[in-house]
Amino acid sequence: MDTIAITNISIFDGSGADSYLGEVLVEGNKIKAIAKNGEYLETGDAKIIDGHGAFLMPGMTEGHTHFSWNDQPSLSAIQFMPPEEHILWCIRVAKRYLEMGWTSALGAATAKPRLDVVTRNVIEAGAFPGPRYLAGSQEITTPGGLGDNTLPHLPDTAMNFGAICNGPEDMRRIVRTFVKYGVDHLKINLSGEYIAGIPAEANPFSEEEIAMLASEAKIAGKRVAAHARSNESVKACIKHGFELIFHASFADEEALDMLEANKDKHFVVPGLGWLINTLYNASDYGITEEIATKMGYKRELEVASETLSKMHKRGIRVLPGGDYGFAWMPHGTNAKDLEYLVKYVGMTPKEALISATKYGAELMMRPNDLGQIKEGFLADIILVDGNPIENLALLQNPEKILMVMKDGEIYKNMRTVLPPRGVIRSVYGGNPLVEAGVRKVSPNDPMSSHTT
Repeated sequence: MDTIAITNISIFDGSGADSYLGEVLVEGNKIKAIAKNGEYLETGDAKIIDGHGAFLMPGMTEGHTHFSWNDQPSLSAIQFMPPEEHILWCIRVAKRYLEMGWTSALGAATAKPRLDVVTRNVIEAGAFPGPRYLAGSQEITTPGGLGDNTLPHLPDTAMNFGAICNGPEDMRRIVRTFVKYGVDHLKINLSGEYIAGIPAEANPFSEEEIAMLASEAKIAGKRVAAHARSNESVKACIKHGFELIFHASFADEEALDMLEANKDKHFVVPGLGWLINTLYNASDYGITEEIATKMGYKRELEVASETLSKMHKRGIRVLPGGDYGFAWMPHGTNAKDLEYLVKYVGMTPKEALISATKYGAELMMRPNDLGQIKEGFLADIILVDGNPIENLALLQNPEKILMVMKDGEIYKNMRTVLPPRGVIRSVYGGNPLVEAGVRKVSPNDPMSSHTT
């Protein structure tokens, strides 16, 4: 890997501090040194990327990812794609996410048993570009529950969207099977979903089945993610230690108290994109606002907005990730979730960015080397044309994502890579920064607060 210095930039480091002018030196796959406000780096033989005032920030984490959702209007339609084409779809979508600045992602369930695992493996092997990825299982469901799309005359579950569980021992079998496949976490549908004809506040699983999942996941050292819209399902997640809570729309005050008391253990990824787009943007697919309102989505959005605002005020980690990959909310539009966190949850734009970067690293179980522009951290960084704190919509425009670097490797770049500064000085003579009296910072400078 090259040594690269990114200069003439505004740096948002993901720590919560205000952005500042500076430079960043990347050596191998790590951030070697940072210069702030009037300093410049001793870059040696590093190649130079001049940001021309662009905004440098940590790569983002998508917390509720379905690479295998193939922009279709229903779960059954998603599942119709044959497995050979389906894995190719996943790999193409993973590349799209990376190029949009999502350098990490957590799989929220896969349409076929091994799609997530294989996608993760080929990305890690360097065979195809994509975000750092944590692979999920299929959705574990009950007969007639969300994800059971078998028909009375076609009862074969071989091509079913979810893994259907009938009792605790069946749950044990399902968990062990997915562990065998190599998933990073299990996913269970603890509540219903209006579009599937099941009330969002329904709770289909027995206590014994949930307890078995918790026990088997613990034995295998796996985390559990839960589709948990209902109040009781959120409480079940906390009771059984399911770290990844998706939705949590109807959590009551008792559930919020429980979450706050355990806020260092849980992440809430509400999937606001699904609620908003199904309510307002699905009419071309037969779901008008009136129909979606009758289903219950308008009420859920109103309740969820209030609930999530309370969570945010209590310091509970709420992250972006919105069930993208349906026809009316296709892959690549995920950054809308950042604006939704501001509009519906009450975050500031800076807080929304922190939720996608610093909290995202925590979701990925890498808080000590991801999610911040910090010396010694992995070089997962993106360069944006404009200031997302002033306009989060910039992150929705692929032309505004000027550069994407993951693990020190550039996967997208719209800025010229220049030769080392020494070469430039030999051509033009002198160094304007030195002549102006600007202090340089060596990566090993004991006078700098930015040494490693």
